[in-house]
Amino acid sequence: MARLKLAFFCSGFAALLCQIIWQRILGIFAGSDTVAASLVVGAFLGGLGLGSIIGARWADRLSPHRALVAFAGCEAGVALCAVLSKYFLYDVIAIGLADSVTQPAAIFALCFAGLVVPTTLMGASLPLLARAVTISLDDAASRIGALYGLNTLGAGAGALVGGWLIMGSLGFVASLWLAAVLDLVAVALACSLLPAMSRAKPVATVAAGAPASHGSLPLWCLLVFLSGYLIVALEILWVRLLGQVGQYHAYLFPTVLGVFLLADGLGMAWAARLVRRVADPRPAFFIAQGAGFVLAAALILLLWLGVAHWPLDPWLSVDMHRFGPAALAGSTALIVLVVGPPAFLFGMTFPFVQRAVQRDLASVGARVGWVQLANIAGNAAGSLLTGLITLHWLGSMGTLLLLAGLSALLLVGWLWRRPSAVAGVLLAATVAIAAVIPANADFWRRMHGQRPGSFAAWAEDRSGIAFYRAQPAMDGREGGRFFIMGFGQGFVPFLDIHMLLGMLGPLVHPEPTRVLAIGVGSGGTPYGATVNPATQEILAIELIRPVLEALREIGPAMPRSGVATLLADPRVTLEYGDGRRALTRAGSPYEVIEADAILPQSSHSGLLYSAEYLGAVRRRLAPGGLYVQWAPTWRVVESFVAVFPHAVMLTPANIMIGSDRPIAFDQAALLARLGEPALRAFAARGNPAVTDLGRIVAGPPRVWSPDTPRAPAPLTDMFPRDEFFLNHPARDSWAAR
Repeated sequence: MARLKLAFFCSGFAALLCQIIWQRILGIFAGSDTVAASLVVGAFLGGLGLGSIIGARWADRLSPHRALVAFAGCEAGVALCAVLSKYFLYDVIAIGLADSVTQPAAIFALCFAGLVVPTTLMGASLPLLARAVTISLDDAASRIGALYGLNTLGAGAGALVGGWLIMGSLGFVASLWLAAVLDLVAVALACSLLPAMSRAKPVATVAAGAPASHGSLPLWCLLVFLSGYLIVALEILWVRLLGQVGQYHAYLFPTVLGVFLLADGLGMAWAARLVRRVADPRPAFFIAQGAGFVLAAALILLLWLGVAHWPLDPWLSVDMHRFGPAALAGSTALIVLVVGPPAFLFGMTFPFVQRAVQRDLASVGARVGWVQLANIAGNAAGSLLTGLITLHWLGSMGTLLLLAGLSALLLVGWLWRRPSAVAGVLLAATVAIAAVIPANADFWRRMHGQRPGSFAAWAEDRSGIAFYRAQPAMDGREGGRFFIMGFGQGFVPFLDIHMLLGMLGPLVHPEPTRVLAIGVGSGGTPYGATVNPATQEILAIELIRPVLEALREIGPAMPRSGVATLLADPRVTLEYGDGRRALTRAGSPYEVIEADAILPQSSHSGLLYSAEYLGAVRRRLAPGGLYVQWAPTWRVVESFVAVFPHAVMLTPANIMIGSDRPIAFDQAALLARLGEPALRAFAARGNPAVTDLGRIVAGPPRVWSPDTPRAPAPLTDMFPRDEFFLNHPARDSWAAR
């Protein structure tokens, strides 16, 4: 058991390391929004479910010796898939098919096809290993619970160590090779036990007593399905809410997932030690399940109540960026406090379920497989329905209320069969929590620090949350800050840098007929793109749909603002979608493409700074077309000039302009034009305080031609170094360059 526990720990570590990387790779193909992420997770879980079915049907036909051989074969297969996955998932699917597959059903089918082999092998491993190690019914629940607990602990370690250290230090491809090595370690440990394994099939041995009173296998599968739905739906809420207070960065999702899995595994391991002393596992299951939800919901509400007060307010306020060591340590501690305790209770339910369903030594593998299938099906339903439907129509708090109803339903079902004081208290607590869950508007107003009576425009759906919050008069003018997923992404009135990012391309290009803006934000960049009357069409694409809805509320409320001017311009189309995927759509090329400013520390920002993305931009430009982008780090500059043969960097704002042809850039002429009364008036409509745009591009420009020496692009899809800012700090090296 010690060697098999270590083997299954390595298997879980490798599996989660692969899952996180595969999800990132397929996000390039499917898109970076919540809809695409739900499709990828659904495809991953679908493969695990298929493996559970295969394991359930075949495990009990094997002797312990052959079951262990099959387990080792599954791990070896996963290792091979990990090594080959970059070529198939990235080169063939993400890059090769990006321009030909757009429908969600087709995207799901291709993601499933790309993941079905390794995930099926992963899903079959637990039934096979359960068959190999179970030698008596008395030990079944304890051994299976301990093994799965170690596997889950390994998965949690894979998420945390992989997310915080391995991926950022090694890159995605080398991390996949490391995962393959860990799978092969599991193979070696399993094979070392083969000489001692029995080659005889287990004889049917029915448990003594009256275990049938614990409920049928189909009933337990239904209960596990509902439990799996609730747990994954809560996990999605945790990511959204804790991403709001901790800010979305590359380390956030692995932290939430890792803390959940570690606590879940510890709960399994603890309950596996207790389960032998549990005569009737049903009360323990319902109490752990009900208490897990009550604790999860209570901690979410306590976070909501405390976020505006000391000690949380000084270092979790949305008004500041939270990427420093102290803020990261604080937000990580908060994740542990909010996610860990309920996840521990949820983890305890697994051994209790095994205690209830394991009745015959000859069907151990099948029962493990069917219960695992029910759990995975519940996880998939929770991921898809929460990510695609309930968050979209009910919002975060409406989803929490729905989950409260589901948890109450489980408790009522148990109380209907057997009155229980503890279950009754948990039911009353669940109902009380449901009664005090705030409305979505109240929840998000408090999370964003809105003052009573002040104006706000906000929206939430499955793609995310956007919130505009008015604040005290800015130099005597109305205005406020615009937040996207907890980030302060701009202001209304607009920041000068945002407007200038939009203006430069149409001002420098001689015929800027068509303009594409990647990202909308508070509206400053697409507003700047309207500066040239010669521009006939401006398409601005935003990944978070609520951003567009919030802007449409701001416009009528602030009719003299740049937002209102932007919305009234007939040349402008604001569209919800993934900007990177938009580059692969068929259509006429653009004379100008520009990107709204995005912090390099934000999650998935690497997809908009990588050499592969820049190559896609270059292919979509008309001959001599211009691409304009902010360069927050020197790695961005190096990647930019590695793709564009002709480039100019404007200082001190560090704005890059790139093209495949020589750029007719005249700094004196640009500064003179920015000083013209018409352009000053244009900038003043966006922000009356802006009187001199020229000062932020008046420094000495840096020019690259095809003859200028270049380094290889340091930012790629497979290694977005700036995004992993703890592993690769962006040191201030501008002066030295």
